[in-house]
Amino acid sequence: MSRLIVVGATGALGSEVLRLALAAGHQVTALVRTPSKIQTEAQATEEQGDLRFLSPADLARIIGGHDALINCAGHVAEGQAFVELIDRLVTGVESLPIAAQPVCWFLAGVALLDIDRSGRRGIDLPRVGSTYWPHNVNFERLGRSCLDWRLLCPGPMVRQPAIGMNRLRISLDTWPLRVPAIARAIPGPLFLPVFAYMIPHVIVPYADAAALMLANLDRGGAMAHHRVGLALPAGMRGKKARWVARPRNAA
Repeated sequence: MSRLIVVGATGALGSEVLRLALAAGHQVTALVRTPSKIQTEAQATEEQGDLRFLSPADLARIIGGHDALINCAGHVAEGQAFVELIDRLVTGVESLPIAAQPVCWFLAGVALLDIDRSGRRGIDLPRVGSTYWPHNVNFERLGRSCLDWRLLCPGPMVRQPAIGMNRLRISLDTWPLRVPAIARAIPGPLFLPVFAYMIPHVIVPYADAAALMLANLDRGGAMAHHRVGLALPAGMRGKKARWVARPRNAA
């Protein structure tokens, strides 16, 4: 079992990560702004701190000694503040000796994945990029780092029972579902309705997103330095209202 630190453990995804990690027997530290909001009966070590104000040195002190870090803090809707939060966290981990740096999971969204072999992404489409651009900036920041990072890129996430990792479609760097052949020839701006039509296939439960990260904590594993997508089983569509109008980390 791993010594795991969960950043943002009181949010919807973070609380699922915390719950499943403790159930699996991991030794867990929860870095949160408000420890009283942690909703679990199991015991986790609590570290109180606000990423907006912790220095890289403070973060290195808190993170040091852990095998893995899962970041669930920050929202893409916060724009530049989200970018600065991730940069501060990455810088903190980078300040540790390489041998002491934990495996790191960060969160982006499905718009960051390559849609097809042309390399175009949802983030390049009108309206999508204007909201989700921080994911690309964070991705570029990770690419410049020496960390053993992985970037989870789900669609919108929902509080529903887990589907199960053996049923979900999982991909590296590309969409986890096939784009219809006729749609691949549609030029840039006109592809937006196709992108929107595909979104229900990548609406996944928080529990499954948490389980995927916890199942891939090995240093240098197959998901290291990749964007990771996941989708519902073929033929299944999820529901989440107003996925564009009320953005969070994933889209």
